[in-house]
Amino acid sequence: MTVQFHEGDLPDGLDLGPEVAVDSETMGLRLGRDPLCVVQLSAGDGDAHVVRLNRPAYDCPNLKRLMADPGVLKIFHFGRFDIAMVELHLGVETRPVYCTKIASKLARTYTDRHGLKDVARELAGIDLSKAQQSSDWGAAELSTAQLEYAASDVLHLHAIKHRLDEMLAREGRAAIAQACFDFLPTRARLDLAGFEDDVFAHTWTK
Repeated sequence: MTVQFHEGDLPDGLDLGPEVAVDSETMGLRLGRDPLCVVQLSAGDGDAHVVRLNRPAYDCPNLKRLMADPGVLKIFHFGRFDIAMVELHLGVETRPVYCTKIASKLARTYTDRHGLKDVARELAGIDLSKAQQSSDWGAAELSTAQLEYAASDVLHLHAIKHRLDEMLAREGRAAIAQACFDFLPTRARLDLAGFEDDVFAHTWTK
């Protein structure tokens, strides 16, 4: 595994291929309060690129271009949050997308464990450490442990996606999964607009 650290933006000319795994690190999980600090990406080749963003300007044209590129599929785990953070702070809509958490819920109906740690253990045989999940991602310098943690969240998403695609096809749920992925940027936009509750639910929280 090689972790390449980038200050502010991805380097010019970097080609991560037609499918790129993406995750982000923030100062918390509340939209509008907690800033986006780090975005990590992988082409599925065993290497990871970790970008510490320049706040509050977020001047990262290469990263923004990639996130909005219609020819590159962005693979997330719980993409709803990451996509909302990218739109809020970078000002671009992320499409097209794939979410391994949604795919897991549709394919792995025999369990209620759909967190990345559980999915990675079963489908990729990888035991992920979450020790750095709650560390200070806004720090002036990121530690080696933080960089390795950030990388681990994207290094295996391609392999997980491959296994989930097989399961979705086997269960006849690939089409409905794709419809969910297509809607995901809109779901993130609803979150940004303050509609965190399920707008399709019968009951409604004012």
